[in-house]
Amino acid sequence: MWDDVLAEKEQQEVKRLPLPPFTLETALQKVQLAEDAWNSKDPEKVSLAYTVDTEWRNRTDFINGREEVKAFLTRKWAKELDYRLKKELWGFRENRMAVRFEYEWHDTDGQWYRSYGNELWEFDENGLMRKRFASINDAPILETERRIN
Repeated sequence: MWDDVLAEKEQQEVKRLPLPPFTLETALQKVQLAEDAWNSKDPEKVSLAYTVDTEWRNRTDFINGREEVKAFLTRKWAKELDYRLKKELWGFRENRMAVRFEYEWHDTDGQWYRSYGNELWEFDENGLMRKRFASINDAPILETERRIN
């Protein structure tokens, strides 16, 4: 048990550059790093950008902690096939950001979707995301209407 406590403390102290407070340059870097990580579709890799006690709202799901993030992302990318994401910085201040995004994916029946949304992010002093609140809408599209490659 003590090893688990030490490992958790060590993970919490890892720094994920760039660190807040953000400048325009570092905010843009943080958004691009998030986009790249999510496009990897690797739940383990993505989860390491979040605090061990991160809080999320994703649509109607409330997710607490890095382990729940990994489980959520595993389910998400099993359902949302050929997922491809584009993020855009909307605004920032100190340790918070607003991000606009869209992504495309298809289901097992071959129906394509473009999902649109906004996220609010809050980071801790080590650059790990402590809070993520996402509002997302899905629009069915034809495969020929795809624009994110």
